[in-house]
Amino acid sequence: SVLLNVRRLLSFQRYLHSSRFFHGIPANNPLGYILDDDFTGQAKLMLQKVGNWNFDIFLFDRLTNGNSLVNLTFHLFNTYGLIELFQLDMVKLRRFLVMIQEDYHCQNPYHNAVHAADVTQAMYCYLQEPKLAETLTSCDLLLGLLAAATHDLDHPGVNQPFLIKTDHYLAALYKNSSVLENHHWKSAVGLLRESDLLSHLPTEDRSERLGSLILATDISRQNDYLSEFRTHLDKGDLCLTNGGHRHFILQMALKCADICNPCRPWKLSKQWSEKVTEEFFHQGDIERKHNLEVTPLCDRQSNSVANIQIGFMAYVVEPLFVEWSRFSDTRLSQTMMSHLSLNKQGWNEGRDKQEASSSRASEEQRTPATKDSNSKVLPQGSKGS
Repeated sequence: SVLLNVRRLLSFQRYLHSSRFFHGIPANNPLGYILDDDFTGQAKLMLQKVGNWNFDIFLFDRLTNGNSLVNLTFHLFNTYGLIELFQLDMVKLRRFLVMIQEDYHCQNPYHNAVHAADVTQAMYCYLQEPKLAETLTSCDLLLGLLAAATHDLDHPGVNQPFLIKTDHYLAALYKNSSVLENHHWKSAVGLLRESDLLSHLPTEDRSERLGSLILATDISRQNDYLSEFRTHLDKGDLCLTNGGHRHFILQMALKCADICNPCRPWKLSKQWSEKVTEEFFHQGDIERKHNLEVTPLCDRQSNSVANIQIGFMAYVVEPLFVEWSRFSDTRLSQTMMSHLSLNKQGWNEGRDKQEASSSRASEEQRTPATKDSNSKVLPQGSKGS
């Protein structure tokens, strides 16, 4: 049944096979994997520019042999001095990061460990913005990076409505509310517990704060967060010395990081757009195969990458980033808005060309050329006498 098929997509067997990835890793290798020296060198060079908005996560993933999430997150923990500050055990940290990476489904075209690494890199860019860098505590930084790395953990490659209409047990477990986000959060908490990474630290409300950050990525609740953000900005009452306000800004930063693909340079943005559409269409194919109602967004017969992206940019991405730019009016925000505008133009031009070509094709089908033996075809530019 379709239910069993989707259940099989969810991996709860991680612990049976993940250990092979961290046994025998030399402790003195900061990247955690034995790679070709040349590739390791190039990966390390890339990490020196990890705060650049045009950071190419696809190239970095290739240079690290598919280990971009482990290497990037480990590097950022190191950069912020979180390992020393929280007295983290290096072996436990590496083991935890490997388990996270393994819990992402590599067969998902979009919701995989490379997306998680990309979101973590974007989150770092936002954490470096002056308003945040001046006020965030080390605990904020730790939670912000953890939330980014785990925000789509064990994603099955289908959306919440699909899980609900196929009576998936996760939908029942979380009462049809933020089903995937709750699952990502609980999976992350499970891995933290299993790795024993933070067991020596006071618990406080760490799990709840992590959950609150991950739950903020539920796109169906976008308007709630956006209107609250807008109200704060209109009133000018955000005070980042206030812990609650800082947490809210971390939520908004993670929301931006999660959907920032259209704000990246076209070369990167276009790849992400194609990958997410491939995943949508795969869901649509499953729905059609099992005689379920096909989700409009996932119907390859009536949709295209360009159409999906144009709608996504106009109704989801732009409203969020307009407000983020009001909050953090920096060069990075200007760069993101500029890429968003250019990418929108790119998809619009692509759609126009596609429609013109389809229109020509259907016109030719409707009016097949009839040959007139007496007529002569004149070359272009010549005139009949």
